[in-house]
Amino acid sequence: MSQTLRDNLKRLLAPRHLAFVGGRSMARALKRCAEDGFTGPMWLVNPQHAELDGVPCVASIEQLPCGPDAVFVATNRELTLTCVAALAAKGAGGAICYASGFAETGAEGQALQQQLLQAAGDMALLGPNCYGLLDYLHSAALWPVAHGGQPVERGVAVLTQSGNFAYNLSMSDRSLPVAYMASVGNQAQLGIAELMDVLLDEPRVTAIGLHLEGLKNVPGFARAAHKALEKGIPIIALKTGVSQIGAELALSHTSSLSGSDALYDALFQRLGVIRVSGPVSFVETLKAASCGQLPAGPHLMALACSGGDAGLIADYAERNGLQLPKLDAGQCAELAQVLPGYANLVNPLDFTTAIWGDATALQAMLDTALRTEADSAMLVLDYPAEFTGERKECDLLLELFCAALQRHGKRGFVTSAFPELLPASARERLHGHGIPALQGVEDGLAAWGRIVAYQQRRPALLALGESALVPLCPQALHGASVLLDEWQSKQALRGFGLSIPDGVLSTPEQALSAAAAVGYPLVLKAVSAQLPHKTEAGAVALNLKDPEALSAALRLMRTRIAEHAPSVAFERVLLEPMAAPPLAELIVGIKRENDFALALVIGAGGVLVELLKDSRSLLLPTTEGAIRQALLSLRSAALLQGFRGRPTADLEALVAAIGAVADYACEHAGQLLELDVNPLLVGAQGTVAVDALIRLGQA
Repeated sequence: MSQTLRDNLKRLLAPRHLAFVGGRSMARALKRCAEDGFTGPMWLVNPQHAELDGVPCVASIEQLPCGPDAVFVATNRELTLTCVAALAAKGAGGAICYASGFAETGAEGQALQQQLLQAAGDMALLGPNCYGLLDYLHSAALWPVAHGGQPVERGVAVLTQSGNFAYNLSMSDRSLPVAYMASVGNQAQLGIAELMDVLLDEPRVTAIGLHLEGLKNVPGFARAAHKALEKGIPIIALKTGVSQIGAELALSHTSSLSGSDALYDALFQRLGVIRVSGPVSFVETLKAASCGQLPAGPHLMALACSGGDAGLIADYAERNGLQLPKLDAGQCAELAQVLPGYANLVNPLDFTTAIWGDATALQAMLDTALRTEADSAMLVLDYPAEFTGERKECDLLLELFCAALQRHGKRGFVTSAFPELLPASARERLHGHGIPALQGVEDGLAAWGRIVAYQQRRPALLALGESALVPLCPQALHGASVLLDEWQSKQALRGFGLSIPDGVLSTPEQALSAAAAVGYPLVLKAVSAQLPHKTEAGAVALNLKDPEALSAALRLMRTRIAEHAPSVAFERVLLEPMAAPPLAELIVGIKRENDFALALVIGAGGVLVELLKDSRSLLLPTTEGAIRQALLSLRSAALLQGFRGRPTADLEALVAAIGAVADYACEHAGQLLELDVNPLLVGAQGTVAVDALIRLGQA
């Protein structure tokens, strides 16, 4: 992004003046901005009317007194091209293009979208096919219809590929403090990555929420997400579309282990992005981060006035990695002076309804409970219906809890057992104190747990260094592909430091004499690029102990290959020493997802690879530390760590071997389609690759 474009995007996101180009709906949009508190100049551009709904019209963009910082263009696609060109010539900061009919419609629309980009130049352009931008920091709603948000002093930025999702989120009864909400549309010029990068420079943005179908600019996203990680700004992602894509022509086992969604997981894990499963967890996790006061650790002091609520807290806290430290003897003694004898003096603390509405007793209870080493505190508080007249006691407890958090220097949040029983008035009061108002004890503790986990992982991710590496983003290859046979694949990888058996390439006729140089017991394999899966074709014979066994294996192999693949000539064989029984068998492979990533996949290998599906994916380039972590996070990692008294694996050699595969892949990223090393035999002294497959494409 050029500096001029970046500066113009900053104008769009902090506008001094606004313009709306279009008809009556744009007059209403302008009036909504005025009603919400935007005080700068605003203009409505319409050549056919002197005024619309009481709003005076400017006849053309050229007649505007200056280039507006932010413009909403709500015309048809042909007029949109003309308007964008005129705005760029006028020196406007940025334009939002509402019209559809561009790249999303096919080749003709793609050509029009390219013209739109050329017309915009270095003016910031959001869309086309875009619902707009809600800017609640500056009361600027560049939006075609009503919206449900309100001005805030700070809050989260939500970027979505769905205008309807943005509209519904603005209307939701969750009191999410939104600083910005943008529907990104076709992302012709500005996409998720570019918006994130500039939004992270706004100190009043406390977290970023992403509602994604997919990413167009993975390297740019990674750079922005690393910047967020450095700043400690959580990114919460709701990623839709979890199906496996692009494995139709795959020959390798790696593709069965790592579909597209697994690679998004790998990207998010590398960058500390918090992934959630649905709209409610998305909103509640954003709320947990929205005040910018993040928990320092997992220890939680929990308060409720019901034993049932306390039981729920205990269950959900454990489920979400939150710890409830015990009350000390001094706390118990003090609480016994305030609470009735039947109160259970534990954490979570059921302080009972006996002191309900008693400000002195409640404050004493809070001061004692919050005098703790716990990193944060929570309160479960359900408001009764307004007609009961009993809400004032809830308001009292809420205010006392907020004050106690401040007195004791604690982070904290309030939640309710039932989502609808924390009313908007209470939520807004809490957010005014900088305290998250979470709805539903299950969702609330899950949200808090996600933010705690982010805080715990963040220093380790930065120290690991992987987040600072920009992922490779390979382009699609359209030429024919070439499959290297096992011998060629192994030799290619050997050049990058991968240890392979000391084998001999021979012919069936010369195999007996070649075997003398290899020694028995040995392994016999047919060598052909037309046999990527040799075991199924009967093209592998193991543990041949003498020449007679080798001769018999050669005869049987010729017969079985002729039956399985009659078009494959039995012309070359590979003879290798029989490897010692390993501590573990792994698969190490490369998964290519065009326009997204090249990924290193590490998993439990051998013949059970697809059955076990025990794997981890790392985007390339990666680091030795990340490879080591991925290995030790496998379900089968115990096999590497002295399982049942067996030796421990040579982890240094194993990490180096996997690093050699990664180095080869990075060097050949432009043409590498698939790579499998399976199995990689892991021993107490060293690691050896006994089979390999590489497929290369042509540009």
